[in-house]
Amino acid sequence: MKFAVIEFPGSNCDHDAYHAAKHVLGQQAEFVWHKDADLRGADVVVLPGGFSYGDYLRTGAIARFSPVMACVREFANAGGPVIGICNGFQVLLEAGLLEGALLRNRRLKFLCEHVHVRVEQTDTPFTSGAVAGQVLRLPIAHGEGNFHASPETVAALEANRQVIFRYCADDGVLSDASNPNGSVGAIAGVCSSGRNVVGLMPHPERACESMLGSADGRVILESVISTFAATGAV
Repeated sequence: MKFAVIEFPGSNCDHDAYHAAKHVLGQQAEFVWHKDADLRGADVVVLPGGFSYGDYLRTGAIARFSPVMACVREFANAGGPVIGICNGFQVLLEAGLLEGALLRNRRLKFLCEHVHVRVEQTDTPFTSGAVAGQVLRLPIAHGEGNFHASPETVAALEANRQVIFRYCADDGVLSDASNPNGSVGAIAGVCSSGRNVVGLMPHPERACESMLGSADGRVILESVISTFAATGAV
């Protein structure tokens, strides 16, 4: 399976994603520059974390206009699996490939710590190997991770089962204390209506080796590999 890791000016988790895909999980991986107009035969696309274009104007707002995003949109519309992590999530929201917005954390501080998230849905390419209710320990590193949407949009996301990760305590219980950034409904990640595009704020690629504090992120990346292997296409 081949991973395309999109690189924007300011990306700083691109090598983490590449390392996880290629050196930890043993898959093909290739960097794709933001000015490219070809995903080079990728089977899955990763929009990594970082500070694309320095987060000028608004997080992800400039990256959405990069030439490569036309390819990402075409790939996603054809059903290809796309995952946006942290800043990549912000880019997907700005590009309209996911619904909602990410605001400043409620205490207006940059957060860099491990959190727990609960898997809510398992019928996406990136959660198919997980169990509903499974709790994952993953790191976060963001200043604008506060998921927000209108009450109508949140209700639709909930009704369509598009909320796929929630912040929780280590036992899976939801509470205000376990919601690090104030996200509505403790939402940590959502998927598209077609379920093939996923965005989340925590970093699974930084939690693929136990020496880093957790290997729980492997289930997210291994899910898409297993789905592809089982069907030949996602």
